[in-house]
Amino acid sequence: MDYLLFLRRNWLFLLAGFLLTFTSSYGQTYFISLFAGAIKGDFGLSDGQWGGIYTIGTTLSALTMVWAGVLTDRFRVRVLAFGVMVTLAGACLAMAAVPNWIALIFVVYALRLTGQGMMSQLGQVAMVRWFEATRGKALSLSSMGFAAGQAFLPVIFVALFASFHWRSLWVLAAVLVLLTIPVILLLLRQERTPQSMAEQAQRAGMQGRHWTRAEMFRSGLFWMMIPFAVGPSAWGTALFFHQVHLVEMKGWQLVEFVALMPIYTLSAVACTFLSGWAIDRFGVSRVVPVQMLPFALAFMVLAYADTLWMAGIGLIIFGAGQGMQSTAPAAFWAEYYGTRHVGSIKAVAAALMVFGSAVGPGVTGLFIDLGVEFPQQMLPIALYYLAAAALAGWAIHRYRPSLSPSGCAADRHNTPRRRRG
Repeated sequence: MDYLLFLRRNWLFLLAGFLLTFTSSYGQTYFISLFAGAIKGDFGLSDGQWGGIYTIGTTLSALTMVWAGVLTDRFRVRVLAFGVMVTLAGACLAMAAVPNWIALIFVVYALRLTGQGMMSQLGQVAMVRWFEATRGKALSLSSMGFAAGQAFLPVIFVALFASFHWRSLWVLAAVLVLLTIPVILLLLRQERTPQSMAEQAQRAGMQGRHWTRAEMFRSGLFWMMIPFAVGPSAWGTALFFHQVHLVEMKGWQLVEFVALMPIYTLSAVACTFLSGWAIDRFGVSRVVPVQMLPFALAFMVLAYADTLWMAGIGLIIFGAGQGMQSTAPAAFWAEYYGTRHVGSIKAVAAALMVFGSAVGPGVTGLFIDLGVEFPQQMLPIALYYLAAAALAGWAIHRYRPSLSPSGCAADRHNTPRRRRG
């Protein structure tokens, strides 16, 4: 009932957040990887070469995110969303016309920067700015865009492969992005500016301060949380990036594996709401240390899965981790470093996430070319998650006492204030 009441009071802003995160799908790995077989075939690429191209393009987008993400501290979401979505549509059209593997690097760069990077950044920064006391609920509801995209777009586009050339489907993606723009502008026509929000008291972080990005770099907590920030995107991206290779090694059909995505999404959705509730009820400090554990267990299950039924179990567990990933990191940075400079701080976290999504496919693709199949790599990946969980738990135990209980909520009435005029 709390979620329904909250949704009814704030549906305008939450729907905008949903559409922003949904539109990020066209730059996410699970969408781009659907075309991996066709791309490798057209350009004569091996798994390692395709992974290398993806790594270079994504790494460049991660470096750009460090600068581009700061723009969310200076401009309204609706202004930035318009420019980012137009550029994303252009990137989709570029993928439809990409002539060679060299140009493919820059197309991947544009898709990853505008899709996974900036659209995700806009959706999550908007939620942590517009809401404070109910930040967990806001993030969980807006993050349904990620879940919806991953549940439906792969199934729809794989089905369309039977009737349309892969390049034509990227034109369709561009059209869908452009059709979303007027809806976003309509929903956010009364949005408050980040500048006006920053000038008012907001939720402070550790030591009762609003940390700048430079100060964050000098704090030990940030460096200890890097494996936590990088891991889910690195190895989760690798899982979906190599799904064509994975099903070949397991002897499954791609369409059958993709058909499991809805149950994965249901798990992600359930745990997104559960983690959002848990963040508001118990605090993000209690949620973050256990966030890596479902990922570790999922990779263990998938490593030994020899049937689609077992693959489904693994994806359900993986979806639980993804659900927590949709809410906990964004809430963590705001909780520990304050909300005044959350755009620039979240930009670094987004850059780490994007960088992780570059490293994962590249490293795993290289090992595949060296003869180490992806299922064989899954147990070491599970160990990484366990180590990251232990380090994050120790870091939070050390720095949690410095959190200040004071600070003014930006949404004392659980509703984002609107700009006058």
